[in-house]
This record gives sequence, C-alpha cells and structure tokens, in this order.
Amino acid sequence: MKKKLIALFLIFASGVANAAEFKTKAKSAFLIDYDSGAEIVAKNADTLMPPSSMIKLMTLAVLFDELAAGNITMDTRFPVSENADYNRPEWYPASKICLVAGQTISVRDLILGLIVLSGGDASVVVAEKLAGSENAFTALMEKKARSIGMEQSTFGNASGLPNPNNLMTSRELAILAEHLISDYPEIYPLFATKRFEFKEHKTDWCREWGRTHTVNYNKLLFNMAGADGLKTGHTNDGGYGMVASAKVGGRRLIGVINGFNGKGHDALAAEMKKLLNHGFSTTTTKVFFRPNDKVTDIPVWYGRQDTVSATVAKPFAVTVDKDTGIKNIRVLARYDEPVAAPIKAGDVIGELIAEQNGTVIGRAPLIAKDKVRKIQFLGRIIKNICVIFGGK
Repeated sequence: MKKKLIALFLIFASGVANAAEFKTKAKSAFLIDYDSGAEIVAKNADTLMPPSSMIKLMTLAVLFDELAAGNITMDTRFPVSENADYNRPEWYPASKICLVAGQTISVRDLILGLIVLSGGDASVVVAEKLAGSENAFTALMEKKARSIGMEQSTFGNASGLPNPNNLMTSRELAILAEHLISDYPEIYPLFATKRFEFKEHKTDWCREWGRTHTVNYNKLLFNMAGADGLKTGHTNDGGYGMVASAKVGGRRLIGVINGFNGKGHDALAAEMKKLLNHGFSTTTTKVFFRPNDKVTDIPVWYGRQDTVSATVAKPFAVTVDKDTGIKNIRVLARYDEPVAAPIKAGDVIGELIAEQNGTVIGRAPLIAKDKVRKIQFLGRIIKNICVIFGGK
C-alpha cells in the first residue's frame, strides 16, 4: 500500500479569528456554525454553571431515544405521581403544565409541555416512567451526555430546579443542541412551537392557570426570522440562560448564553438575537461535502469492485471571516491506496483535511459510501499472478 494525498479544492480563505469581537454582559456565551463546528464566539465556554431549565434538553434527549427505539410512541400515556402534582410547594413558583396526581398524559403533550411551558412537573413524569425515580433518571442523563461527548456535565434532577449537581458548560449545551437537531430530524421541528394549550387539566385552578400560560418562554421565536429552538432557563442564582438555533439563508448557527442578568425573557431573547446576528453578519461558511456526496474513488485490493467511493458522515465545511472572503484554503484527501476488501459502508478509509496557509483548520474521516465484498480465494490467486507479471 502507498499513501496518497490529492488536492480536491484550492480555495483561499482567512480564519474566523479576524471576526469582530462580541461583547455581552452574560457570564458565558458560545456560538458555533452547525455545519463546520467552528467557534465564532467563546466566552467562558468551558465553565460549569447551573443550566436551570436548559437541563430539560437532556431530559428530552433521553425521551427521544425511547421514541427512536420504538419503545414508546407519541400517543403513549405516562402516569402522574404525587411528586409531579402541582400542589407540591416546589411547583408553586416554578414553570409547569399543572398536572394532578393520578392522571395520565401523552408523550406528545409531555414534549410540548417541556418545550413550550418548560414544565418541571412534566420532567418528573418522564423521569419516573423511564427510570423509576428522578434520582435514577439522572444516571441515564449522565450516560447519555457522555455518549455524545459531554464530558463535564452533571445532573441532580430532570427539571433544572436548584441543585448543586446541576452543572453544564455552554460548550456542552451546544453539543447537546447539535445532537437534538441532527439526530432527531422528525421531532426537532417541535422546538419551534410558539404556543401550546394543554387540554386535559383536572382542576378549575389549573384550567384557569393554563388559559393564561400557553406562550413559549423562548421569545426569540417571535422576534427573529429563522429561529427554531431550543430552550430557555432561569433561576435566581443562575440568572437567565438560553440555548438557541437559527437558520438563515440555508446556514444554521447554534448559540448559548448563560448567567445573563437582564430584565426577563424579552431581554434574554434580544441578547441571543444580537449574538446570532453577530455570527451571521461577520462570518460565512463554505460547505465542501455533505453526507453521501462522492469525494473521490479509492482503488480496492481483493475487491469485487475495483474502487470504492468515499464520502463523509457529517458535512465537511469551514467557517471564515466574511470581510476577507474565501481565499487561501485548500482541501485534501489522504488515504492508503489500495484499500483492502472487504469494506463495509461507513468504514473509515481515509481523511479529509482543510488547510489555511499551511495550517490545518479542519479534519474529517473519509468513509466508504458502499460495501465492497472480497473476491474468493481463486480470484485472489489470479490477482496475485497478474500483479507478479505486471498486470493490475
């Protein structure tokens, strides 16, 4: 085998580092491009902080896995225990759906109640049904977090109510947002729901409360075109926080703000809009390849096909400073030639590299687009003979 390095694109671009600095009074802010993963803004992005109700995104991720596995459906009904009853003192000041012990609620209403109403009672219902108790559910939350690359986050409950073990970083909240967007494409649009009215309240007080509590706390959905999620949070100690995403002109950014002490959710949304607009106005992203695009054909040894097409598992892109434009970037494919059969679809068979002025600014694995079976023993003998006598 021999190493091969081929140039696929010779485009020249400057880095994001030249983008104008973003200033915010929030204790932490983080902004990334969804396709390239490039960091556009990073202020205390790796500092562990109370996530408040943004922790419910992890509660939802665990629930979404159950849906994806077919263990439950949107119509499956979960029971409400005493722990989720609105009469408990912890739910008086907290966001909730207003549930009563003994009733049941559909998974769809739980999801919308968590997204729109930030229902802490809904998070308890999910936790108890899936793990038996809220405490046991936090172990599932941590396991899920580690599985998607969130190495620091810890969880004390499923609701985000003050707990010393509820700690997440802005970077890891962005990782979670990216996961929710990419891995649950059929469910993610629910995060753009602006209003939700629960139709199954069991007491007059809850019916009256529910009549005036239908609007999403995420005010960004109402004041920024292209915004489609995800979640806000607030506690007295932690301040205001938001995980948000917006897609403008086909380009998606993910932003996180935490520890913001503005006046309410409208001020929080205004700060997030400023953060996202900063990213859209000062940077641009060039996508070179998307999943299933053919990057190149790589020769195969002992294969039933002579070559295998290489592609990428995720979009391969770079984000650059908008003022300077696309220049000084080249994209290279590096792989061993030939690749030995058998090859399964998804096998890593090489690497894509983006360089700027000789510095690597992006890497991604090249994977096999299709499987290639190995030829039989006799075929391998004939192949070897051909090679010995100068054939292919």
